[in-house]
Order: sequence, then structure tokens, then C-alpha cells
Amino acid sequence: MAFRLANIEGRAALVSGDAYYDLEDISNGNFSGDPMQALERLSELSALGAQLDNFEPSGQLADVELGPPIPNPKNCYAVGLNYRNHAEESNMDIPPVPMVFTKHTSCISGPTANIEMRSDYVDYEAELVAVIGKPGKDIARDDAWQHVAGLCVGQDISDRPMQFSAAPPQFNLGKSFDTFGPIGPVLTSLDSLDDYRSMEIQCDVSGELRQKDNVDDLIFDIPFIISYLSEIVTLNTGDVIFTGTPAGVGVIDGKYLRDGEILTTSIAGLGTLRNRCVRVADHSRAAIVPDAFSKLLAAAREKAGAQK
Repeated sequence: MAFRLANIEGRAALVSGDAYYDLEDISNGNFSGDPMQALERLSELSALGAQLDNFEPSGQLADVELGPPIPNPKNCYAVGLNYRNHAEESNMDIPPVPMVFTKHTSCISGPTANIEMRSDYVDYEAELVAVIGKPGKDIARDDAWQHVAGLCVGQDISDRPMQFSAAPPQFNLGKSFDTFGPIGPVLTSLDSLDDYRSMEIQCDVSGELRQKDNVDDLIFDIPFIISYLSEIVTLNTGDVIFTGTPAGVGVIDGKYLRDGEILTTSIAGLGTLRNRCVRVADHSRAAIVPDAFSKLLAAAREKAGAQK
């Protein structure tokens, strides 16, 4: 089921090397140009992916703008504190079950889209993203990979003042500003990867390495997350799951994203996101550092100092 699905300026395309192939064109109209519809026919998509050498490329990736490979998911789930080192740096206990929240789907953006910031406390979180192919309810953990259409790179951008404005903190809105969910650059099927359970993930900000880990360090792996979620909700084709971020987020050292910086996020085998940070305005809580936020930061810094 090997393929790499891209969104080329709003149209579904398959990717091979540096070239792309418009899906509607190479299928003689059997597929539409809608990337979401392509996920409903993974077997046929894979068959076309195996035949790309028989077609002339529609163009080169260097000449076009890539959109999010999953532009309109019905749902977008995310998991907090899913790397042990991130829970430790945040001075929080390892959760007994996945700490799931939702990112509103309107935050989804492309692999080179600007990140539009509305406070001086906007943070980065490099993440592996799984996309549901086959829908399901009460999915057994052993069967979960069969429900995954593919994987991609993601950033769970977070506005910390908004996240911690409420007591207790609420994650949804603080992580759902427009542009706060860049994903891509393409959706890669599992059988296109040498080892989809073990891939290096890293993030740098304007050339400074901030995060580096391996996705095999997840506390709750993708099959567990899928099985757990599907006990509660029916997972739909195209649903997006951000699986968590490793240690090194900006809140710990006060290294927030600044206007003009380039956020680069990569996962081996999946590709790279490059997003420019742009300070566009202030939201209503932008100048307020909530008490809960201050306490989290102080505790994390105290713990980090004690470990030196």
C-alpha cells in the first residue's frame, strides 16, 4: 500500500522523488482532485502509486506550494505529555492513560505556511502525526495499524497565555489559533517506510536545535492511542492524531517563537516542515501571564536547576 499523497495547491497528487503526479489526471478522472476523497480508496491509490513510472510528471515539487495533505479532517486529536522526558521537564507526573485534547480543525495548515502569532509566548511542539484511513469503533490494539492511512510531520503550536488563562488550564483554544497545526509535507503510507515505529524527530528554530528524540520513546504508542480513542469515539477516515512532543519546548527556558524566525521540523522518512513565524496582532490575553503559567515555569526551572 505504498504511496506519498500530497496537496498541490488544493489538488490531490502522488509524489515520487522530486516530481508530483496530479491524481485526477493519472487516474483518467477516476479520482477527483480532492485529497480527502483519495483517503477513502487506499487500495486504488496504492495501485496508482506503483505505476507512476508509466506517467509523465505533472510538475516538480520545487515549483509549487504544498498544502496540508489532509486539508479538511472531521476531527483532530492530540496527546499531551506523551514523551517521558517532556513530562519530566514540565514537572508533571507520567499520565496513566493518554492525556487527549482536541485541536480545532481550522488550525490545520501547510508545511510552508506562516505561523501567525498573537502573543509573545507562542511555543513549538514537534510531533509525529497519524491519519486514519479505515474508520472504526472499539479497535483492538493489535489491529490498529490496519486503520492508519499514513504518517506525516506536525507542529502543535501553542499560545501559552491562552492555554493557561483558565483554571484548570484548557488546551483546545490555546492550541487552535488559525495556522497552529502545520502538517505535511506529504502523507506517507506505512509500507513506504523502513521502520515506522522508530524514526528520529527533531525541531530547530532558525538553525538552533531545540528538540531531538525518537518516536519509539512515546509513552503511549499509536496502536494504544487508536484503541483508546476508539473506545470513546468512532474514528473516521481522515481523522488526524497528533501523538505528542518530546522534551525541549520553549516554555522551559523561555525560548518562545519570535517574529521572522523559521521553525524547521523533520522526521526521518517523512520529510520536513519549514514555517515562518509572523507576529500579526495581540489577542485579548496576550499581555497577561496567568498565575498557573508562572507556577509551571518556575517549577520546571527549579527542577532543571536541581538536576545540574
